[in-house]
Amino acid sequence: MVPFPRSATPDQPTPAPRTTRRRLLAAAVALPLILGAGACGGDDDKGGGSSDKVELSIFWWGADKRAELTEQALNLYTQKHPNVTFKKTWQANQGYFDKLATLTAGGNAPDIFQIDDNYIAEYAQRGVTLDLQSAADGGKIDTTKFPKSLVEYGKVDGKLAGVAMGENTQGLVFDKTLLDKFRLPAPTTGMSWEDFIKWATAVSKTAKVPGTQDASAVYQALWVYLRQNGKDLYKDNKIAFDEADITKWFQMWKDARAAGATPTPDVIHEGNDSSVSKQLVVTGKADTSWVWVNQMPELKKNTKSELGVVAYPGDPSAQWARASMYFSIFRGTKKKDAAIDVVNFLANDPEAGKILGTDRGLPPNLDVRKQVAAGVTDASMKQTIEVQNELGTKFGPTSPAVPPKGHSKVKTELVRIAEEVTFGRSTPEAGATAFVTAAKAAIGQS
Repeated sequence: MVPFPRSATPDQPTPAPRTTRRRLLAAAVALPLILGAGACGGDDDKGGGSSDKVELSIFWWGADKRAELTEQALNLYTQKHPNVTFKKTWQANQGYFDKLATLTAGGNAPDIFQIDDNYIAEYAQRGVTLDLQSAADGGKIDTTKFPKSLVEYGKVDGKLAGVAMGENTQGLVFDKTLLDKFRLPAPTTGMSWEDFIKWATAVSKTAKVPGTQDASAVYQALWVYLRQNGKDLYKDNKIAFDEADITKWFQMWKDARAAGATPTPDVIHEGNDSSVSKQLVVTGKADTSWVWVNQMPELKKNTKSELGVVAYPGDPSAQWARASMYFSIFRGTKKKDAAIDVVNFLANDPEAGKILGTDRGLPPNLDVRKQVAAGVTDASMKQTIEVQNELGTKFGPTSPAVPPKGHSKVKTELVRIAEEVTFGRSTPEAGATAFVTAAKAAIGQS
């Protein structure tokens, strides 16, 4: 395992290259387009069943534990396919996409690379990722045991740009120990937003701890809220909401703050700006935090309290099985068949699934997921699996589209503008106008 040289640990920021990621991505367009269809195969293209020697480069982000588990799974593949070896590289999340853009622009893109929904549309639309739809249709990548929404969430413009390596969904995490101490009821899946805010207000008054972190800046909470109200965050690579929708969202949280359901603006900012390990639910500054369900074990490590988790308020059918991350294949690889076989192995092989566990989220293959769940001993991880499987039964029939390029900027603009409203520097109406304008600009919508 050869991590890229860096001056930071996997959990710390890494120095960013001087050239911006967007410029590098623009430069990267040229390579896959010049290579064209012929770059997808060629004389060097050998599958996992070939006796010819193949070395595949693979790049991912994560901490030391993910690196260790991924290396073990890849070593298992080599044991089963001795002709295939790997050049393994990894680094911390911070700076990862800058490095990936540098590699792609320089013609040195890894054969296989990890990606998430912040960037998958951007890389797919720039022609960097290999379309894996024919591999899925032909059974070379088996997605038949995946939740349907998990497969669809990897498609960009009708092409399968990546294969999900883990499933996740939204979760409202609460401090059960605090509620039990004051004999207060826990929040429940299916309660309305209005009832949830009333519940949080009651917690604040009785426990003298704010009932909930303010979610006005939490994009996944806004996304669920929009879907519950017949809208969406995006549709056809455009925003699918208007100023009236965002005004209602900001006003709801302004009223919640006025009622005392949330912390003060400075603490709300702290929650918005904190890592998972310092969310307000574990620092004792609010009884609930808005997270992804697979973050439960990390939260539990940082508090002595017993934590519970339910769906976000409102109709839970608006939630969906989100691909926590994917593995994509470089369109210019000369080792297409081998790379496809490795991606299929990591997603579907029972032994690989046992090694990888839930580090990237719940295993995408439902049979592998059952096997992994049966062997889990960690209580918080068991709870995560049980809750997510239970929520999965309540998902609606449709999942949202993969976010368009510029989604990461939309997220940061929501935080910035929501905090303008939170601190009273803007009204809900003005904030809504500003956010709609900023979101359109971020995704290039005229």
